[in-house]
Amino acid sequence: MRIATWNVNSVRARTDRIIDWLGRSDVDVLAIQETKCKDEQFPYERFKEIGYEVAHVGLSQWNGVAIASRVGLEDVQIGFEDQPGFDKDPEADPVREARAIGATCGGVRVWSLYVPNGRELEDPHYTYKLDWLAKLRDDAEGWLEQDPEAQIALVGDWNVAPTDDDVWDPAFFEGKTHTSEPERAAFTAFTESGFADVVRPYTPGPGVYTYWDYTQLRFPKKQGMRIDFILGSPAFAARVEAAEIDRNERKGKGASDHAPVIVNLG
Repeated sequence: MRIATWNVNSVRARTDRIIDWLGRSDVDVLAIQETKCKDEQFPYERFKEIGYEVAHVGLSQWNGVAIASRVGLEDVQIGFEDQPGFDKDPEADPVREARAIGATCGGVRVWSLYVPNGRELEDPHYTYKLDWLAKLRDDAEGWLEQDPEAQIALVGDWNVAPTDDDVWDPAFFEGKTHTSEPERAAFTAFTESGFADVVRPYTPGPGVYTYWDYTQLRFPKKQGMRIDFILGSPAFAARVEAAEIDRNERKGKGASDHAPVIVNLG
């Protein structure tokens, strides 16, 4: 089985490209982030035409996550149990954003995750990001405690570059989000809880990235970040036989600013 994650940066703007890629990549399950559409706007029929069921949650033109599967789509869950919400107005009730969706696909519990950006270190969104990651880690740790043999994949755009090898210039990111020590500690907490970065052994760095900003010719200059990950439970990690980052999908007109990340399971 092949499982992939891809921040597509608008599923409606890139439907043709995504469908074409699925036809070429032989991927069985695709976790999608930043769909940027409401549920009723998602192009379900295009995926159905090539044999994929889709579960999606989208509330507005921002965020949005989905799972497309041709090996079953069961027990769909919108958001994890303790997922926090956010509102820029501290007096308002926090809103649970469309950032997490889980489903069981071919025996694997897949979570498509779009971790909050954080914006700036002093922004309330940064505190929200750290809380979001902490609550996800606590829930994920609980899932493993309930069933140590569970096959779980936490996949998506984590908006964290966990090591200096994961950014093109560590000095450029000093004092900014994505590389701060609290964010990196929040990411490391998942591996300490038993989840493994199953892609890194097959795509070692430095200089191996999944995201390149549209501005400043970042992609041709190879100035990227590694922020898209597949973290697997022990039972899932034991099945991984290969992994890759499809850098070619960042090329060309109309590309997303992220590349797909893929694992092969035995």
